[in-house]
Amino acid sequence: MSTTGADAVTRDLAALDDRTLMRLHVDGDSEAFGEIFRRHRDRMWALALRTTRDPETAADAVQDAFLNAFRRAASFRGDAQLTTWLHRITVNACLDRLRRVRPAADIDDHEPVEPRDRHHAVDVRLDVRAALAQLPEGQQLALTLVDMHGLSVAEAAAVLEVAEGTVKSRCSRGREAMARILRAAEEPEDGV
Repeated sequence: MSTTGADAVTRDLAALDDRTLMRLHVDGDSEAFGEIFRRHRDRMWALALRTTRDPETAADAVQDAFLNAFRRAASFRGDAQLTTWLHRITVNACLDRLRRVRPAADIDDHEPVEPRDRHHAVDVRLDVRAALAQLPEGQQLALTLVDMHGLSVAEAAAVLEVAEGTVKSRCSRGREAMARILRAAEEPEDGV
């Protein structure tokens, strides 16, 4: 029995690895990139939201990122994991959006406190985010990728298109600066 076009349509895309899906997409498969999107959209959304700190900007950046990935799929060489390539495209889309217009909204407007949260835990989280926002962009991105998203230094370096030593340095300097900022925030004001 020969394989027909109908057999190709019925195959289980979810069982295929990312590299195979990309190859199928580049070769003209109309469904392969949809599976890539389903697989990676939540992680790219989380990355975009942490990078931009604004849901609308993050949504636009994720849309831009996946459109760019769709169009530039042939440029994916497969040297790194697809997630690393998508991270780089998403971070670049976020930076492009942020360069156009910095979000004016405060973080409090976007993350309502859930009733089960403890007041102190919420304060700490907001303090950490406020401290992160005071860091230079390179340190923010390195810390977000390594400490918040769990990427290895090598993966973060590939996403940011910098040397691994640069990521290590940015993370180290960023952590030191955040510690100083957070310690200063804990110190009581003079005369109180």
